[in-house]
Formats: sequence, structure tokens, C-alpha cells
Amino acid sequence: MHSGKRFGVREFAMWTRRSIYVLTILAAIPTALYCLGWTFVSFPWQPIAIMGTAVAFIVGFKNNASYSRLWEARQIYGSIINNSRSFGYILRDSLSEKNPEKVKEMFLRHYAWLTALRFQLREPRAWEHMNTVQFDEYSKKYDIPERLSKLDEELKNYISDQELQYIMSKKNRATQLTATQSKELSEAYARGEINDFQWTQINQQLVKFTDDQGKAERIKNFPYPRNFLSITTYLLLLFIVFVPFGLLKEFDKLGEGTLLEGYTIWFNIPFSLLVTWCFHTLDSVGEASVNPFEGSPNDVPITQISRTIEIDMRDMLDENNLPSAITPKNNIVL
Repeated sequence: MHSGKRFGVREFAMWTRRSIYVLTILAAIPTALYCLGWTFVSFPWQPIAIMGTAVAFIVGFKNNASYSRLWEARQIYGSIINNSRSFGYILRDSLSEKNPEKVKEMFLRHYAWLTALRFQLREPRAWEHMNTVQFDEYSKKYDIPERLSKLDEELKNYISDQELQYIMSKKNRATQLTATQSKELSEAYARGEINDFQWTQINQQLVKFTDDQGKAERIKNFPYPRNFLSITTYLLLLFIVFVPFGLLKEFDKLGEGTLLEGYTIWFNIPFSLLVTWCFHTLDSVGEASVNPFEGSPNDVPITQISRTIEIDMRDMLDENNLPSAITPKNNIVL
């Protein structure tokens, strides 16, 4: 997540510079051919304008869908924050008198669940973009915590070695940690440490965590539909290629009867670049937000949120030496 006022102009220019190079070349080629006498390469601008309208609609649709995925992901983690706090004080107030050690153990296991979940959500998928040059280059400006450490090293801070070995043998570690919480809760109920109402309340919170995890996994494991992505890419490519051809005659006529006659054709390059850059960058912005857990600068800051939850819950137990909050690096926090 970018925590500043906005991405700087220089950042945007650096992030899109490769596309600028390509778009400049695509605008320069038809312009040079026209100047060499190949005037037949000029196309009517009206069909291209109609194509641009279609591209604008479909790029707008894609960006709206991308924002919806991003905002839903943030809502999911907002729910995890609220449910974690509720889980913490309900568990503390229900079990602390009879078994305070069990309360602390279950708190620690919840931190382990938050850790396992964020590691799972940061795992790469084939359709994500962090392996591209553009994103890989920008990722050097900030830290992706899940790439700087290993899951087992993080989990051993919260659970026993025996439980760690068991959890690491499972495919979905976060799910198994919640299942262990449920088992511990049932055992406490069987021992009479909590009553029916308390068992129901705490168990409902575990169900909510399962729901939140499932919603996050749905976004993570289901990409933006490939049919919509493909048609957007192809239409945008056609539009970008044809725009310089459609503006040739317009810029050639621009200088008629003036001192610039014969030279205004070269205005086709910067203006075509400007038009195509706008459309391409709009599409790129949507594409950069469509996978909200991949580790990009536009991600939901799940690591920061997880740390905030841990701090809040440790504070409920009046612990000292609380972990420090995660702060942005170059205005980026994950």
C-alpha cells in the first residue's frame, strides 16, 4: 500500500518508461514513412475514434473490477481485525480465571494463524505480475516481509516444536491452526472450564476466521477472468498501433499556409504518444491492482495489519515489550 499523498511524477515516469519507449517507436514509424512519401499509410481517424471509445469502455470496466477486488480484500482484512479483537477479549474473559496459560497459548496460535495466512496469500501465482521486470524493479524500493523470512522461522515464535512440525506437514497451514484452536476449545469445554454460552461465542469467532480466510483465498486463487483480460489486451493493442496512422493527415494539414508547413507532421509523434500512453497507463494501473495479495506497492498491507492485531491482543493480556509496528519504506507498506 502506498501511504503517501500520491505516486510522484518521476516514479510514474520510471514505472512506465519501457512502454513510453515502445509507444514512441510505434508513433515514429508511420510518421517517418509518411514523410518519405508513403502517404497511403494514413488511415481515416473516424474508425479509430470509434475503436477508442470501445477501448475506453472495456478498460474502464477492467479498472472498476480491479478496484472491487482490491477493496473487497481490504474489507476482508478489516473483518479479520474486528473478529480478532472480539475473539481476544471473549476468550480472555471466558477462560483466564480457570486456565490463563491456555488463553495465552490460544492467543499465540492466533498470531501463528495470521502469519500462516499472510504467507499463503503472498505465494506467487502464474497470472500475477511480480515476476515481470517492471514490478521486480520497483519492488526494490520496499520490503516484502514474506520474502525476507521463512514461515517455519516465524511460526516457531508462537507454537511448540511438536505443533510446528505437525502444522508444517500440512498443505493449508492456516486452516490446520484454526482446526487446532477448535480442538483446544472443545477440550476446555469438556473439562468444564467454559460453559455452553462461552463455547458457542468463541466457536462463532473461529467460524468467522474460517469465512474470512476463505474469502481471501477466493480472491487469491481466482484471477480476473481471462476472457475479459484478453479482449482488453487485444483491443488496446490494435488501438495503440492504429492511432499514429489515423492522425497523420490531421497533423500534416495543421501547418498548411504557415511557416510550419511540412513540419507539423512531426507533431504526430508526441501527440500519438500522449494519447496511447493515457490508455496504456490506465490499463496498467488496473492490472497493477487486480491481485491485492501478490506483494505489489498497491497491495492490501496484510503484514502491517497482522502486526497491529498482534499488538492489540498482546495489550489485552497486559504484556510488556510489545512488538513494534511495521512502518512504510519509501511510502510503501505491506
